[in-house]
Parts: sequence; structure tokens; C-alpha cells
Amino acid sequence: MKKEIINYLSILGVDARYVSLYGGYIFVNNLKFSRFSRKREELFQAKYPECNVVRSKVFQKMCIRASRNLSKTLNPGDKILVKQNGTCMDLILYLILEPYTRKYGIEIIPQDQKTKNTFKPDSVASSLTLDQELGKLVNQMFSGEKIKPSMMRTEKNGLKVIYPLINIPDSWICAWAQKIYPECKILPAENKSKDLIEFLENYVPDVRENMLKSAIFANQIN
Repeated sequence: MKKEIINYLSILGVDARYVSLYGGYIFVNNLKFSRFSRKREELFQAKYPECNVVRSKVFQKMCIRASRNLSKTLNPGDKILVKQNGTCMDLILYLILEPYTRKYGIEIIPQDQKTKNTFKPDSVASSLTLDQELGKLVNQMFSGEKIKPSMMRTEKNGLKVIYPLINIPDSWICAWAQKIYPECKILPAENKSKDLIEFLENYVPDVRENMLKSAIFANQIN
């Protein structure tokens, strides 16, 4: 069914590399590049009325942010293990990674299927968000430890770790989830770091993104 839908989208002129398919939903992750116009949506819905096309500006922003990191960390044909923790973070990770099965030919392996496959995954996807990462970095600073961004740590158990959500703030995920997944639960950042970041953002534009960039830059020159 999925292959049939992708083929029909192609016939309509929609670039399926910029939409995410999940169950009976199609999430547009880049309206311009997907070319999924309202007219094409009408034609699609006429053939597949049971499918829901979701146009969310917040989701598109998340996908654009994620692409900046994924374009540097994914390799064509990678097999990505996606952990399952029973939260909406699994769904968000899947939706962001799913188009890369067409862009890069990657394969997404749910954690519960790991033992069913005879091949080993190339990497594992982390659900760590921008706020959670900054919480860790601020706590390291307050504890007098060396600041070490998660994405710059060494691989574990022979698996590379990728961070599709590392540039995405919790507020975006919550805004998206209110309509799509109301029961979404996100692991909160530690209160001390959360209060500091919220205070700084009143005075410093893009403070979250700049703090992460600074931490990465500081580690690169050491």
C-alpha cells in the first residue's frame, strides 16, 4: 500500500522525499520541495479518501532543523536502529527519518525487530532534544566538569549514535503534539538549567542554538 501511494504521489508530481508516511497519514515536511499543492492534495484525496494529509508549519520547521544535522551524519544505505520507549518521541523520530528511506535509501529498524534481522545496524537514533542537551551541558558547567556535547562523544558498542532532534526545542515538539499526539510526554530538562536558559532567552536571541554551537566549537578547538 505504501509503495502504491508513493507511486501515485509521483504521478501527481509530488516529491515523496519531502513527505513522511505513517499509517493513514502523510505529513508534509517541506511544502516547497514536496510540491504538494492543494490541487494535488484534492486529486490524491479523491483516490485515497482514507488518508489524512497533515500540513503543519511546526513540523516542517522541525524537519528543516533536523536535516542540517542528518545531512552530515547519515550515509546512503545506513540501517538505523530506533529505540522504543512507549512515548511520542518514537513517532517523531520515525517521521523525521522516514523520508530518508527515499532520499538516502536508509532502513529504519524498530528496536523490537533487532533480533529478527541477520544484519547489524549501522547506527542508533537518539531522541535527545535541544533543551535536554542544554540541560546536561549546564549541569556539567555547574558541577565544574568539562563540557562535552553528546554528539561529540565516542561511539558505544560499535554503533554510531545520531541525533535527529538535537537542534529542535521542546516547545516545538509540544506545539506539534498538541494536535497530533495530545498525550505526548517529553523528558523535561533539569529545572536549574531550564530556569537559566529561560532567563537568558529574554536577552539573547537564539540562546539555545548559540549555546550548543559554542559548546561544540569549544570541544573542536581543544
